[in-house]
Amino acid sequence: MDQKPSGHISNRTPLLDQINDPADLRRFPESDLRQIADELRAELIDAVSITGGHFGAGLGVVELTVALHYVFNTPHDRLIWDVGHQAYPHKILTGRRDRIRTIRQGGGLSGFTKRSESQYDPFGAAHSSTSISSGLGMAVARDFKGEKRDVIAVIGDGAMSAGMAYEAMNNAGSMDSRLIVILNDNDMSIAPPVGAMSAYLSRVLSSKSFMSLRHIGNEVARHLPKRLEHMARRAEELARSFVTGGTLFEELGFYYIGPIDGHNIDHLLPVLKNVRDSKEGGPVLIHAVTEKGHGYLSAEQADDKWHSVAKFDVVTGAQAKSSSKAPSYTSVFAKSLIKEAEKDERIVAITAAMPSGTGLNLFGDKFPKRTFDVGIAEQHAVTFAAGLAAEGMKPFATIYSTFLQRAYDQVVHDVAIQKLPVRFAIDRAGLVGQDGQTHAGSFDITYLGCLPGFVIMAAGDEAELVHMVTTCVAIDDAPSAVRFPRGDGVGVPLPEHRAVEPRGPTRRMPEGGTGAEPLRAVDDRGRCPLCQAARHRSDQPAGTRARSPNHDRGRRDRRIRQLCAAPFGGDRATRSRAEDPHDGAAGSVPRPRFAQRAVRDRRSQRTPHRCHGVGRARPRDRGTARKGING
Repeated sequence: MDQKPSGHISNRTPLLDQINDPADLRRFPESDLRQIADELRAELIDAVSITGGHFGAGLGVVELTVALHYVFNTPHDRLIWDVGHQAYPHKILTGRRDRIRTIRQGGGLSGFTKRSESQYDPFGAAHSSTSISSGLGMAVARDFKGEKRDVIAVIGDGAMSAGMAYEAMNNAGSMDSRLIVILNDNDMSIAPPVGAMSAYLSRVLSSKSFMSLRHIGNEVARHLPKRLEHMARRAEELARSFVTGGTLFEELGFYYIGPIDGHNIDHLLPVLKNVRDSKEGGPVLIHAVTEKGHGYLSAEQADDKWHSVAKFDVVTGAQAKSSSKAPSYTSVFAKSLIKEAEKDERIVAITAAMPSGTGLNLFGDKFPKRTFDVGIAEQHAVTFAAGLAAEGMKPFATIYSTFLQRAYDQVVHDVAIQKLPVRFAIDRAGLVGQDGQTHAGSFDITYLGCLPGFVIMAAGDEAELVHMVTTCVAIDDAPSAVRFPRGDGVGVPLPEHRAVEPRGPTRRMPEGGTGAEPLRAVDDRGRCPLCQAARHRSDQPAGTRARSPNHDRGRRDRRIRQLCAAPFGGDRATRSRAEDPHDGAAGSVPRPRFAQRAVRDRRSQRTPHRCHGVGRARPRDRGTARKGING
């Protein structure tokens, strides 16, 4: 057994120290894999205790990771991890062990799989339920190019709650492309008990002899009358599903194998080898049952299985506590919502599999019947909230900014167009630090600010967040959103009396503000600074227009107290002039020239200009989108 040229063999991880990539792993005999898995788990525990990060999911797939890299020829065979937060053991085995203690830090490893980081990450992921779709695409591309490789997608049972996973399975089941899906069931929500009998049946059903016999049976059935052929196939499917419990996956067109113990390497290896060596076409699903947090007692005993942790002491399991004395924005939101719900029984809260991350675990403790965790199903969450709003309830769809992107069609079609008063509590707005670009809440202002009648608010401090939650409750004629960042507040006193904020002009913090300074209006006439910037530029000859100071300030990242939300459409004669600073009344702000043209060209549609406090004023017809204005 060759050692790494520059490797140092320690007493703690003597076998793992000899592995620089999966090719090194495959040189070991199978009898050593159990020890390698134990050493890999010890390395994972030690690394995350120093850096913090996602933890429980990685502990649960250590044996599965070792078995997959041992059986399949990665990176030639494509191994795709859904979400990617369980890929820390995968990173250690694929040449990144020397950098694993930089994970989720500036200049360090990503906390998720990332194509630019390693050839062993064929598809980047950080949002859930994408692995089967991307894997099917790779399998079809392989078939087009006439290549010989396996494509393996590993997806958790939580990610299977998202509709996209079933859309992909439905598509894959209707095709003949070879795709291997590993269902990592770490919640025992799908699987019956596993054990020796289940492992034996899985080996039998995946064996070459059974697959050959099944192939012969299918060939014989093809020569029977259609009705008898259909009955024979159904009998075979029902017989296997009776034994294995995989009826759902069989109906979707997958050949189901399992469940098997995902922590028993002796059970995993023969099944994976049988599937690898099979010549049968079509998709296969292997159901592996694992335990989140497996192998570390503190994680096994915790309710959340230590899904994500701060730095901790390996011996005691004690996690480092924040030194900030200010409450987090998330907790301020949750407590404010609880106070409002105590007064109004119509208030309900919805989360998409993130109750603790959004603070709704606190709300759920107080109002369990008014709290709905719909799973990783943001699209359903938004339309579910729309249905509640249509019947007079006051739903708060509490979703991370980055995850709300997944439900944009529902936000537009089911909420905004119908003007339903769904309240969106957008956590993790703005940059999020350690989770990186895939989790940054960078786009919600843009993608919500262009929608008709959407009231958007952003808290400059925790006291303003309290008032904005009250404001959302009071808004009954339009959808609204309050966005707030990850982390702790700035330490301002929380108000005893909650007030409804007026809809009106943007106000912003002074440059470099900490949140403790008083807010000041950008313009004492309530004008939109960015519209003024656009007008300033349009008054200059083409090619010589300079950026105005207001425009430059508008493009910078800054805290916004409340965004102007004068809606599109409606009769301008009956709308309050306070809603539109460009309403043409005496003392109002003249419209930018391109906005005047847009209104003139669409006067029959009664479409007044709409400004909002972030982003540039946009023309309403493509003929006015000149580079000098909107470029």
